[in-house]
Amino acid sequence: MAKKQTKTRERVASRSARPALSGLSDIYSFLRANQTPLYFVSPTPYNILGIDQWVGRFQHISFFDTFAGAHPHSFVPERVGPRDFESFESVNTYLLSHKRVIEHVRTRGGGKALFVMFDEDTVEAAKDVGLEIALPPLALRNQIDSKIETTRLGDDAGVASAPNTLGRAANYHELCALADRATLGRDLVVQTPFGDSGRTTFFIRDEADWAKNHRALCDDDLKVMRRINHLPGTLEACVTRNGTLVGPVQTDLTGFPELTPYRGGWCGNDVFPDVFGPETRDRIIGMARRLGDRLGQEGYRGVFCFDFLLDTDDGEVYLGEINPRISGASPLTNLITAKYGGIPLFLFHLLEFMDVDWELDLDSVQERWRGFDGWSQLVLKQTTDEVELITKAPQSGLWRLTGDGEVRFIRPETDWHAVGGEDEAFYLQVYGPGDYRYPGADLGVIVARGRMQTDDRELYERAKLWSAGITSQFESVPLDQAIEPPDQTYTKWF
Repeated sequence: MAKKQTKTRERVASRSARPALSGLSDIYSFLRANQTPLYFVSPTPYNILGIDQWVGRFQHISFFDTFAGAHPHSFVPERVGPRDFESFESVNTYLLSHKRVIEHVRTRGGGKALFVMFDEDTVEAAKDVGLEIALPPLALRNQIDSKIETTRLGDDAGVASAPNTLGRAANYHELCALADRATLGRDLVVQTPFGDSGRTTFFIRDEADWAKNHRALCDDDLKVMRRINHLPGTLEACVTRNGTLVGPVQTDLTGFPELTPYRGGWCGNDVFPDVFGPETRDRIIGMARRLGDRLGQEGYRGVFCFDFLLDTDDGEVYLGEINPRISGASPLTNLITAKYGGIPLFLFHLLEFMDVDWELDLDSVQERWRGFDGWSQLVLKQTTDEVELITKAPQSGLWRLTGDGEVRFIRPETDWHAVGGEDEAFYLQVYGPGDYRYPGADLGVIVARGRMQTDDRELYERAKLWSAGITSQFESVPLDQAIEPPDQTYTKWF
């Protein structure tokens, strides 16, 4: 009898030790029934648009009213006078300090906040309004964000950067000495530790190139690399307590003058099933998993972006950089993993911050994400020099590219899954009437089926037509005709 009671207690203990969530059905049910208010605080809802369809009590708090009040889970406080924003972070701090946002959040009972970018001021603003930040700690993010630290972590994980050396250079001759130390030659790519790749990556072939950029380089730590012929790519992965999950491999669109004024600046992505071939694709996914596991050892949890370089001369794959955050790769990642795999990658990020234990066969989830169609995104920056008041702008929704090359509006839409064939696209407005356009401004984003870039890294004609067709919808007037001074929202939004 005693032996039977012991076995019964063991079975009860075994059941009680099981995670609260076991399998996808449990995860779906838990998140749909979620009662903890969740907020994505950002200039626009773009990066994780659609997550509200999977998670209860999820809302976007945005600066730009990209859907003209039509999104059911978006809160946009009214603007009062012009604002001087110096950074992405300052917009998020402003939103959390806005009277209407404070009232809204406190009425709903606090909750958790998500950001693309945040700083110490944002942390304090979140604390003041009663929000817990559902992201890795700021200090850890800042540590990993350094391209110098990225190189070290990559080396530890067996994920090497392109041939490089680290150091400082006060002049061109010292830069050459650094390059000679690692036999890098004279055709160099030089990066400073922090910043957007289009603005903090420098191509140095001679002393004249150094002279043009020396102010940005001479007082900082440098990563000096041999310039290689390469294809740039990216993917988003998620570090969880049960291992690292990896989203679909994407190719980057960079430096196209039709889309961005920045040489080497990111301006979109393609994702398609046969990218790079199966062997290379599996190698890239394996690199991302090793990086994720290494980040986990540092205490990192949640999503991160892995940028890589595929050497077109010898097929080697190198680490480009790690972006420890929700990123520009997030939209296509979650679109693909949700539409074709039945669960968006970002849900696993949320699980890491939702005070619930869970278990799942991650290999089976990874396998669900293997089959999908091609999709792309184009980030439309202003490529011209004028600063003007926008009087008319294309609205968010579904658009069509006609047979004669014209772009026409179909209907308002908040869900990019509504895109049908390659002649349709979802456009998300950033700048609208009453905003000011300026060089480099993120005017809006196009999400479409199919590829926008050829294997030879040229824009397809359809990409040029989409870009020109949407940007031609903007109308604006010079500053001297504006009634009020412009908002100084001179930063990137994705």
